[in-house]
Amino acid sequence: MDIKIKSKERIDDLQRNHLQIIQNPEKFCFGMDAVLLSGFAKVKDGAKVLDMGTGTGIIPILLSAKTGASHLTGLEIQEESADMARRSVSLNHLEEKIDIVTGDIKEAGKLFGPASFEVVTCNPPYMIGEHGLVSENTPKAIARHEILCTLEDVVVQSAKVLKTGGTLYMVHRPFRLAEIISTMINYKLEPKRMQLVYPFVDKEPNMVLLEAVKGGKSRMSVEKPLIVYKEPGVYTDEIYDVYGY
Repeated sequence: MDIKIKSKERIDDLQRNHLQIIQNPEKFCFGMDAVLLSGFAKVKDGAKVLDMGTGTGIIPILLSAKTGASHLTGLEIQEESADMARRSVSLNHLEEKIDIVTGDIKEAGKLFGPASFEVVTCNPPYMIGEHGLVSENTPKAIARHEILCTLEDVVVQSAKVLKTGGTLYMVHRPFRLAEIISTMINYKLEPKRMQLVYPFVDKEPNMVLLEAVKGGKSRMSVEKPLIVYKEPGVYTDEIYDVYGY
């Protein structure tokens, strides 16, 4: 099958299982946060997975290689991104394992029904307010700012579509950690595991990875810090392991 590559798009090699992804650098490309989330998530064999705000489908595509999930669904509100994700699924011959659905995170419970998934992953918009917001209708702005959905929307809908005992995996920013944890607990998603990500060993963390279990008991473990660079331009061994290099 010939996969159409549109103007300004490119095909990137994911360096894992010969997987590739179609992206448009003028719109939005996946970042390290998505890759780290795919490494942090624990997906049991046979599980059904929903990735909320999937963008161009990077997380379902990576999880198809890293896990034994029986089926993965990517939910994306921007049709242009969803279209790239569908073509990337076809490019990798994953049509039987991955579905891309165009839709609103705020409608996930209605779209998929209650208790439909064992795992939800989400790399949501991090920013609130007007900080750094240039234009509200650009794909980059929608991906980075809470324009079309909020943290609470993600948590509420995750609680709806997860089975009891199911798990939400999220990557976010540490400056919102108190809000994230309190929101999860409020909707009966109990934080169970956390890992802070540091760009360098002597810098402040700039990402946090979280695992929460629907209906879980109150007990959380904090994993050792994940350091991205051991020197400028050189990843640590842990990051190379996540990327699969």
